[in-house]
Amino acid sequence: MIMKEIKIFCQNIWKNNFVINTILEVQGSFNIIFVQELLQSFICSIPSSKSKEGDKLIGVPNHPNWTIFSKSPLNANDSLRVITYINIRLSYFQFSLWRDIFNHKGVSYISFFNCKSVYFLINIYSDLSQTALKYLKNTEVNISNILIMTENFNIRDSFWDSNFPYHSIHSDLLTDVVDAMNLGLSKYINQVPTRYSNNQQDSNLVINLMFLRLDSLEYDNHCIHPDWWLTLNYVLLTVSIAVTKEHIQTRKCIIVKNSKEKDKFIAELIGAIKRLNTENIPSKEVLEKIVQTFANDTDRI
Repeated sequence: MIMKEIKIFCQNIWKNNFVINTILEVQGSFNIIFVQELLQSFICSIPSSKSKEGDKLIGVPNHPNWTIFSKSPLNANDSLRVITYINIRLSYFQFSLWRDIFNHKGVSYISFFNCKSVYFLINIYSDLSQTALKYLKNTEVNISNILIMTENFNIRDSFWDSNFPYHSIHSDLLTDVVDAMNLGLSKYINQVPTRYSNNQQDSNLVINLMFLRLDSLEYDNHCIHPDWWLTLNYVLLTVSIAVTKEHIQTRKCIIVKNSKEKDKFIAELIGAIKRLNTENIPSKEVLEKIVQTFANDTDRI
C-alpha cells in the first residue's frame, strides 16, 4: 500500500473541548488533525474500591475513528499543549510518537513509513517565552525528511504579517530551528490573520505558521479558514502534502557480470589504487587527504 498525499487539519481549540469533539466527528476526510491547547476534562466514572460513586477518569476527547498521539500529562492539572489525532485508516503506515527524541509538552514529533521511507511531522505550540523553540534549538539531534512543522509559534514579525512593522528577536531563533530541519516558511493562499482578538482595541495577529520541506510541491498552497474564528479565536489551517518520491529522479547503475564494462571498471579501479602515494604518511591528516583523493578518483570512474 502506498500513500500519495496526506491531508492535515490544524486547529488551536483554546481549551474548548466541544470543538475538538465536533472536529473528530465531522472531519473524517482528513488523515491527521493537529490540535493545540487541549483541555483535560472529566470523561466518566470508573469502578473504585474506595468509593461507591467510582473514581473520575480525566483525559482528552477521543473517537473510535482516531488514534491519539500525545505526551503523557504529569497530573490532572497538567495542560496539554499539543496532541495529534491520526485517522485509523492510516494504521498500515505505522505512525509512532518519538518521545525519546523530543520529550516536551509543546512538541509532538511523529513518524510514519511510506514507500520504504520514513517521514516526520511536527505539531508545535511555543508559548510567549518560546520554551518549545528553545528546547528544539538546544536538543542536538540529526533529523531529516521532515515534511512539516506547523501551528502556534506566538511570534509576531513583519516577514509574515504585513500589518506588523517590526522584526522579532524570536524569529531569529525560529529561523535557526527551521534551517536545521531543512524547512521553509510557506505563505498562505489568503493573507488573513490567524488569531482574532475579542477586544476591538487589540489588533488581530498572524502567529500560526506552517513550515514545509524545501523541495515540497505545496509551498504557498495551503489555506486559512477565517470563518471559524467566530467560534474560536484561532482560525484553522489545512494542507495536503505529497508523500511519494515521484518528483525525485534517481539513477541506478548496474554492471553486467563478465561484460566489457566490468573489465573496464576493474582496470580503472586498480589504476586509481596504484596512483595512491603511500610512501610518507606522517599524520592522520595526511592519511585522510590521501583517502579523499582516492574517493574523488573513484567517483569519476
